[in-house]
Amino acid sequence: MIGIISFVAFTSIVAIIAYLATRSTDEKTSDGYFLGGRSLTAGVIAGSLLLTNLSTEQIVGLNGSAYKDGLSVMAWETLAAISIVFTAIFLLPRYLKSGLTTVPQFLEDRFDGTTKTITSALFLTGYVVVLLPVILYSGSVAISGMFNIPEMLGVSEKTGLIICIWGIGIIGSIYAVFGGLKAVAVSDSINAVGLLIGGMLIPVFGLMAIGDGSVFDGLDTLVSANPERFDSTGNKGQEVPFATIFTGMMLVQMFYWGTNQQIIQRALGAKNLAEGQKGLLLASFLKILGPLILVLPGMIAYHYFDGNLASSDIAYPELVRAVLPDYLVGFFVAVLFGAILSSFNSVLNSSVTLFGIDIYKQHINKEASENTVVKYGKIFGVCLALSAMLIAPLIANAGSLFSYLQEINGIYSIPIFTIIVIGYMTKRVPAIAAKIAIVAGSVMYIISQFIMKPYFIEKALDEAKAAGITDADALHMVETEAYPHYLHVMAILFLLNSVLMLIIGKLKPMATPYVQEYSKQVNITPFKYVKQFGAIICIIVIAIYWYFAK
Repeated sequence: MIGIISFVAFTSIVAIIAYLATRSTDEKTSDGYFLGGRSLTAGVIAGSLLLTNLSTEQIVGLNGSAYKDGLSVMAWETLAAISIVFTAIFLLPRYLKSGLTTVPQFLEDRFDGTTKTITSALFLTGYVVVLLPVILYSGSVAISGMFNIPEMLGVSEKTGLIICIWGIGIIGSIYAVFGGLKAVAVSDSINAVGLLIGGMLIPVFGLMAIGDGSVFDGLDTLVSANPERFDSTGNKGQEVPFATIFTGMMLVQMFYWGTNQQIIQRALGAKNLAEGQKGLLLASFLKILGPLILVLPGMIAYHYFDGNLASSDIAYPELVRAVLPDYLVGFFVAVLFGAILSSFNSVLNSSVTLFGIDIYKQHINKEASENTVVKYGKIFGVCLALSAMLIAPLIANAGSLFSYLQEINGIYSIPIFTIIVIGYMTKRVPAIAAKIAIVAGSVMYIISQFIMKPYFIEKALDEAKAAGITDADALHMVETEAYPHYLHVMAILFLLNSVLMLIIGKLKPMATPYVQEYSKQVNITPFKYVKQFGAIICIIVIAIYWYFAK
């Protein structure tokens, strides 16, 4: 009961503060609703970025990967810092100079409206079919399990799960659909503080549990027991082999932090360029600390349970139940709920933005007023939320989806990133090149990962078994080496797509070179020390890798 009370209290406080902070914002205009009136400050941007990125599929999934592979999976967190610095220095100034509300709007300016529509449709498809339902499902599994909802309400596990899905979905919809970006960003900032505190409690109590009450003794025990697991360089067969850091990993990171609408929308709402850059730099520094919450608990769980858990996916929740005092469980679940809610409402808000600006205004009602665009964007958001809530219960085995999600997102992430990079780097590559590249990139990736890869893996396993190999570890190695890692495939397709666009640009260049216009919607004077702070952050990341490299 104490847990329920603290959960309701924390959630209510966040809602009240978000309402008070946004009641004066004019949300009848596109800027007011979709970008918080272009008034977001550095702290709000950083907090919102952090919470948008974190949810149960990452908190549970990445710690599960750390349980299995050790420190090498920290690449998903630490390398993000370099990508955010890249976004702050190179991409955000260009976005704000054009006064963009959505990333696809740049593609319309640079290429044409059809390119923008295709890109927006790809974003929305990924959000609706995969991301929103997975966030709802994985979050509901965590909340239902920690609060034991089925027993509390006297219902079956399936019914309890559905209740949580609809509860999270409805509350998230209220923030995202009826509150606009500023309500989302403010609530994210408050939840970010709670997540940092609550997230750090798990490794602290975990280390105390294996160190007889001492955090430092626990850390010494953890390192000395399995020193090989503290290697920052992953091996073949692991989720992040070291070589992938220099190929597809950085591309995925730069797409996610620099061009993914659900993420970059927070920076697009900055009151000016300097404030946006400071927010991004603060977020990049916080990402360096991310492994303390998203990797270390999984490594502690491996030692605490002697690596004997039935599945790596349950490592984090099992550790929470084992080491966290009862009086803190309610607060932790409230913080976790905030992370779930943040990811859901952030993706939903970005989907509403993409639909309202890039589809409704562009193709359905070109004469629509800003008030009308916001109105129908909200209607679309409600429909989207309902669809996600209906799809979510159909998803199974959500805990193992972290790596799979990264792979399947390559269908649209690398093609979109390619045309944005080439669009900024060149002035005469035509719209037809972008259309061909985005379609070809998606098709080639689907053929590679969902037709060729299964074929080669099955063939290699059959040959291994025919040769008398039956050991599970040996078969896993055969499976791993049968086909290139999906991050390498992404890098190869990025290069092929880029070359394809450049060739088309050479053969059929635009008659008039592209020139970016300054919209004068925000001040684009950069933060004076953005490059210096960016360099420091990059040096810290490299030093961390160097220190832990074996």
